[in-house]
Amino acid sequence: MKQSEIKQLSTAELQEKLSESKKSYTDLKMAHTISPLDNPIQLRDARRTVARVATELTKRDVQ
Repeated sequence: MKQSEIKQLSTAELQEKLSESKKSYTDLKMAHTISPLDNPIQLRDARRTVARVATELTKRDVQ
């Protein structure tokens, strides 16, 4: 998910997206632990999506 797409979401949608992204990242990590993923770059992308959403939420809290 791109930063421009994240900025367009409401705060409630961001919180929902953050919980979904964290769950997705955890599921990917577990699957990778059991057997290697076909595309391990999915882990990096999921981790970065979590960070982008969390950063945008923090920006909104500060302002």
